[in-house]
Amino acid sequence: MTPDAARGLRVLWLSPWMRPLARVYAETLRDAGAEVLLMTSDQHPGSDGARPYELVVDPRPKTARTWPQFAGAAAQVRRFGADVVVSELVRDPRWIALAPGVPRIELVHDDRPHDADELRPRWERVLFGRWAARSAGIVAFSRYVADAVGATAVVPLTSDLADTQVPPPCAAPDRRDFVLAGRLNGYKNIDVCLRAWQLHTSGDGWRGDQLRLVGDGDWEHPLPEHVEWRKTPFQYDDVLPVLTRAKGSVVHYRRASQSGVQVLSMQLGVTPIVSPEGALPEFQPPGEPPIGVDDVAGLAAAFDALADPAQAAARGAAARAHYDGEYSARVSAARLAEVLRHAASDGASTSGTS
Repeated sequence: MTPDAARGLRVLWLSPWMRPLARVYAETLRDAGAEVLLMTSDQHPGSDGARPYELVVDPRPKTARTWPQFAGAAAQVRRFGADVVVSELVRDPRWIALAPGVPRIELVHDDRPHDADELRPRWERVLFGRWAARSAGIVAFSRYVADAVGATAVVPLTSDLADTQVPPPCAAPDRRDFVLAGRLNGYKNIDVCLRAWQLHTSGDGWRGDQLRLVGDGDWEHPLPEHVEWRKTPFQYDDVLPVLTRAKGSVVHYRRASQSGVQVLSMQLGVTPIVSPEGALPEFQPPGEPPIGVDDVAGLAAAFDALADPAQAAARGAAARAHYDGEYSARVSAARLAEVLRHAASDGASTSGTS
């Protein structure tokens, strides 16, 4: 990135559902000299009080009381006078009318729904598909998704945990357990993971660890021995104490575009164990190959190796170094700033010649 790519840029960021991640980007761009107005909602479980650069609205147009609130937010957007707009997972048709004529970059996280719960109504797919097609560019967070959706640029996916919240790395003697975190539905390949865990705990490689499942979901089967499930919505207060000291993070999915849990694990200095699906191998640290989605023995062997706390700490440190160099907020926002600056410049040129 050129040193001044973000400086002086006025960015309107529309993100009703990805508020913690949008905040990380907004604050990193602000630190680099950009002005950012984030329009978001309280729908994310990690939501809290509005920050100075946030407009928090209720994105439910069928609810009458949301209209005066939206009108006030729209007026603030007009006064802000953005140079460029970023939109991601917008589902409220009213938001389409914000900042007309300003070049817009569409962020695409996934190439397809993970399961039926993520399917959107047909009218949404048509309306917002057309809106995305009119954007100045489409940004994906992996080469895998970029190839699938025809993105014009790739920006590495950073963690939605701010660096100021990252605890110190866990030393080898304090490492324990393995973690499977997130929305625990069938596409997370839980059955295979549990079979591999049983194979691991019945062998010589087991060091007394537990497999800790953290997050809500619709997966419902008996749990084997040495497995605990904290079945609550994904919250960092629940996840961080467990994941920070883990020996490994299980991201062994049957279907994936990319994984926020994977980059979070690397950020915390914990080795992710992944399948070959989607962009999971693309994100992995060097020397951490994927394991086939049905390879129970291979997954058990991965548990055996990382059960050694010294190996878990050393490989976790390598994962953290990989994250810092390739996926940190500073690195990711720098690449995004170049895309935004280019879109804003092209938009200004077009406006000046029209």
